[in-house]
Amino acid sequence: MCGATEGGLSLDGVNVAKEAVVQGQVLRAGEPVPNAYVRLLDRTGEFTAEVPTSATGHFRFFAGDGQWTLRTLAPKADPVDREVHAQVGQVAEVSISVG
Repeated sequence: MCGATEGGLSLDGVNVAKEAVVQGQVLRAGEPVPNAYVRLLDRTGEFTAEVPTSATGHFRFFAGDGQWTLRTLAPKADPVDREVHAQVGQVAEVSISVG
């Protein structure tokens, strides 16, 4: 995972023109949630990938074009699902709030 920069993760070294990037941050009461897990589920709900959030609550996936679900699992919070559309040449930025 790239280091965090103001406004989100750095895209240094990522060829956005050739990648569909889904990235974001997990927050609780406006504060980053480190060590949560974000799962990438395909349009049928099948598990595709999982990453832990960084110390700043950030995560990143490289996905294929289409609709995806991000399922966030954080301590002391119910799972949170967010729909996201990935497209090659674009970065889908997602902010996820957990209870």
